[in-house]
Amino acid sequence: MAVRIAGINIPDEKRIEIALSYIYGMGRSRSNKILEKLGIDPNIRANKISSDELNRLRSEIESEYTLEGELKRQKMMNIKRLKDIGSYRGTRHSKGLPVRGQRTKTNNRTVRGNKRATMGSGRRSVEKK
Repeated sequence: MAVRIAGINIPDEKRIEIALSYIYGMGRSRSNKILEKLGIDPNIRANKISSDELNRLRSEIESEYTLEGELKRQKMMNIKRLKDIGSYRGTRHSKGLPVRGQRTKTNNRTVRGNKRATMGSGRRSVEKK
């Protein structure tokens, strides 16, 4: 039986504490907090959870937290708002550069993508006389 919460199939053989973190917007600390609140053992495997516990868990997660598509949409709208008002952070987002004040002379490969543009790359060969 595949456990499905918030539109995501949760892996069966993992502990429920870890399996919940497969949902976008749900990490270990949040999953532990929910399991503690509902009185569910975090060490139980996802496929061993009873249907009653599963229904309580599903209703708690889907009613109390913003997850998955709604969270992604919210995030996109926040970035769009920053771009529309023309803030510094918005322009950095649109240019694809680091937003939070990191240096850019070196060490910004993560944001820009791994473009290793060295001194001679992209240069045309010297024409013969």
